[in-house]
Amino acid sequence: MAREFSRTDRVAQQIHKEVALILQQEFKHREPEVGMITVSDVEVSRDLAHAKVFITFYANDEEKAKKDLVKLKENESFVRGILGRRVRMRNIPAVHFFRDSSILEGARISQLVNKAIASDEAKKITPDEDKEV
Repeated sequence: MAREFSRTDRVAQQIHKEVALILQQEFKHREPEVGMITVSDVEVSRDLAHAKVFITFYANDEEKAKKDLVKLKENESFVRGILGRRVRMRNIPAVHFFRDSSILEGARISQLVNKAIASDEAKKITPDEDKEV
């Protein structure tokens, strides 16, 4: 009977949960000027040495989001240290933060689709029922 989830998937799921809590509880006290952020995904390397943490920023200002990402990158070792105290593993993966723009990209594509549908609806000519052939 094969396992349902691989070890890397289970570790990624645990790191996802713990990093989200760390950012919410510990990191907010250390860097209070950082805006609202969410951990959207975590990818762990096969050797469990590195964890890519994808972050979504809920800031309307692009510059603010870039500054917040820089603050996160500066504090990668801080997050890893707390993660090491919370997760029972022999070696704690190095944490690397990346911006996840998939939500923004999805909203942009959805807006383009809605615009195309509205354009098609405006061009649609309604057939006249009174016309005789």
